[in-house]
Amino acid sequence: MTETPIIAINYKAYPQAFGKKALEIAKQAEKVAKETGVIVIVAPPFTELYRIAQEVEIPVYAQHVDPYDPGAHTGYIPLEALKEVGVKGTIINHSEHQMKIADIHKIVTKAKKLGIETLVCGDVPEVGAAVAVLEPDMIAVEPPELIGTGIPVSKAKPEVVTRSVELIRKVNPRVKILTGAGITTGEDVAAAIKLGTIGVLVASAVMKAKDPYKVIKDMAEKALKALE
Repeated sequence: MTETPIIAINYKAYPQAFGKKALEIAKQAEKVAKETGVIVIVAPPFTELYRIAQEVEIPVYAQHVDPYDPGAHTGYIPLEALKEVGVKGTIINHSEHQMKIADIHKIVTKAKKLGIETLVCGDVPEVGAAVAVLEPDMIAVEPPELIGTGIPVSKAKPEVVTRSVELIRKVNPRVKILTGAGITTGEDVAAAIKLGTIGVLVASAVMKAKDPYKVIKDMAEKALKALE
């Protein structure tokens, strides 16, 4: 095995994404990371970033960041703010918070200077290839019509994953490729990895789970097995 699988958990704004429950999920994710060696990333809402970043050692990402410098920008979050609170990276251009390519470019470029990792989302293979030119750390391909459905892209539209891997690799052979949308079980994660990615971006499967630890652990174990 030459690479370590990645499970990125987007908290979104589910009720469980705030307060004590948010921290509890982060600690469960950290436990899985330590037990399996899999990279587990958590992306809580802005209100929880500082607290969670102080409490866990696994990577903590923001769900979004804005292409502005610090200053008179009410309601916006500059990259410098993320660095100040101890965040390791950020999601960019999620289908629920899309951005212009010029803004993505500005953020990715600036993030590199600040030492902040970037995970850029693309809804179709061509968008994934376009952002690959910008050289982010990771690209997640997520067809928006499958997000939250429980129908994994690796089963419903495997050609989206394989086409994304093909196009992105032509442009940037170094970037880590994830897939998302409908990822629910460890088997879904394994299927995504077998299609050429190194991990997944998940949300509701973990956030709505009665036992988040069990779900994350299953995903991590199946990911490792798929890479054997």
